[in-house]
Amino acid sequence: MTLQHVEQAASLGTRDSTTSLGTDFLRLGGRAGIRFLSRYGVLIAFLAIWQVSSSAGWVNTAVLPPIDTIVAALWKGLAGGTLLGDIAISLQRAGLAFAAAVLVAIPLGLFMGQVRAVETALDPILQVFRQTSALALYPVFILLLGLGEASKVFVIFWATLFPLLLNTIGGVKQVDPKLLEMARVYGARQLTVFRRVVLPGAVPSIFVGLRLSATTALLLLIASEMIGANKGIGFQVMNAQYNFQIPLMFAAIVILAGLGLIANQALVSLQRRLCRWSNAVD
Repeated sequence: MTLQHVEQAASLGTRDSTTSLGTDFLRLGGRAGIRFLSRYGVLIAFLAIWQVSSSAGWVNTAVLPPIDTIVAALWKGLAGGTLLGDIAISLQRAGLAFAAAVLVAIPLGLFMGQVRAVETALDPILQVFRQTSALALYPVFILLLGLGEASKVFVIFWATLFPLLLNTIGGVKQVDPKLLEMARVYGARQLTVFRRVVLPGAVPSIFVGLRLSATTALLLLIASEMIGANKGIGFQVMNAQYNFQIPLMFAAIVILAGLGLIANQALVSLQRRLCRWSNAVD
């Protein structure tokens, strides 16, 4: 074999390798695109239909403005600082209520889930309170606490308490009795059984309650800020609607949706880190 033959073979090998890499890259890109469209395709199509129908005049743009107009209003509100103060106030209200619900519901739920007598005594009144809408009780909270921050935070706390409490109790009850029996057979103390068996077994259910409570906190935040408030994202939604600033109203709604998605994703990520032994999180 001559030197020319060797160079030709090397050139063909390099060309085949480059072609193979390009093919693999395109294949991976195609799979990633398919996964992206399968997950977000419907959302993208919905936004595209909204934009086209508004821009073409198929719908009343005064009621349903185009997406680009909403994005422009959102950018103007954020860049100008108009919405930043409202976001901070809303996060403070929802954050205080959510933190208080966590501090009360999780310890109480763990205790009630393990002590049957306490659960039997408290369950009837908890069921009555749980079935009573927090919005129906909001006028009562206003009479007791006034129109200030206390009533707004308390109504959010009240609504977020019960999903987390009930899921914590359910998580404790769902712990496999065989694991508890095995731990006791091996001489584990009550505190060790709780720390090594009960608490890890209840964590997935607790995170379900946390995600439900985070969603509920944002829903009640909007309602509480629409009554007797002069700051907050919920107030901006109502105020923009009164003043017929529809793009700003939709911009505030987008912010609320974004806050909900961020909170949910943060809890999902935390659950995946803490529950690597459990099943995959949805």
